Amino acid sequence: MVPRGNSSTTDRTFLIFIGILAVFGLASLFSATTPMGYAKFNDAYFFVKRQMLFGLLPGIIALIIAIKIPLPILKKLSWPIYIFSLLLLVSVFIPQVSLVVNGSRSWIHLGNLSFQPAEFAKIGIIFILAYLLAARKQNWDNWQTSLLPILAILSPAFLLVLLQPDVGSLSIMVVVIFTMLYSAHLPLRYLAILGLAGVACFCLLIAVAPYRADRLTTFLHPELDPKGQGYQMNQSFLAVGSGGIWGLGFGHSRQKFQYLPEVDADSIFAVIAEENGFFISTGLVLFIVFITWRGLKIAKHSTDTFSALLVVGIMVWFVWQSFLNIGAAVGALPLTGVPLPLVSHGGSALLVVLTAMGLVVNVSKKKD
Repeated sequence: MVPRGNSSTTDRTFLIFIGILAVFGLASLFSATTPMGYAKFNDAYFFVKRQMLFGLLPGIIALIIAIKIPLPILKKLSWPIYIFSLLLLVSVFIPQVSLVVNGSRSWIHLGNLSFQPAEFAKIGIIFILAYLLAARKQNWDNWQTSLLPILAILSPAFLLVLLQPDVGSLSIMVVVIFTMLYSAHLPLRYLAILGLAGVACFCLLIAVAPYRADRLTTFLHPELDPKGQGYQMNQSFLAVGSGGIWGLGFGHSRQKFQYLPEVDADSIFAVIAEENGFFISTGLVLFIVFITWRGLKIAKHSTDTFSALLVVGIMVWFVWQSFLNIGAAVGALPLTGVPLPLVSHGGSALLVVLTAMGLVVNVSKKKD
């Protein structure tokens, strides 16, 4: 996507809609996690308090800073941001600070704080790819000097996320990179080749780790193992189906009472659907689509290529991760374990997403 025309003043509508979604997410998290918080920590408000203290409050500060920093300075920080994200990805393999969750070494644990470096890596990849694609006019006919160096620079992040392993985050990175390359007018034949290579790598990942094939089978036939790998998906179906058209009412979910796993993260949309019903759940999906459209509109009217690609990457990350989470809840996609942006519990995830949205607002106020 090349920049077109002049940008407008700060897009307050975009900012207001981000605020509305964050408030809705906090209310949904409060409702979904009350039983689990009381059962695990003897504090019904445990998760919502952590979300506010370690995610929302620092995220608002980071959002304001991201809006204020001049874009030329941010562009110069692309390499430091990317290198820092790689160092964070490396740190998950240090036994003293790493935390293994569900067989994945994706977390860093420091005292009472824990976070996923892959969340920072997403924005690091977006920054460096926007910088590389905008640094000079690419001669895509000579892929050895244009595309190959870019892929070589991005490959360490891919390998480090793959080694964790975190296939959900890896799929988000792949979609973001493909979209940014397409927006930078990479020839379709190269995109097709990269797509085929991606499919081959996916098949290889299944071959070397049979449990991924089991997950795919469970996705296609969750009824075959209702008390094992299909349990979460079946309970999610039950929650969504119980909501019906109008829902059971805010706070009246039944599945959140220790029946549905991961109600604070992976399964939060199922609780939203159960309590609020079809219309509000569909409204949430449309709301996410509208925010994405508004962000891409900002990219279209950006006055330089770096800013446009930065916003494209952020908005594609936001919408694809949202649909991965929602799609898993309704059985349209396999379970990947990614949080619903601005809604699911996770301080580091909320902090990074709010920072990214601040960058989008920053681009919206840029003038010639």
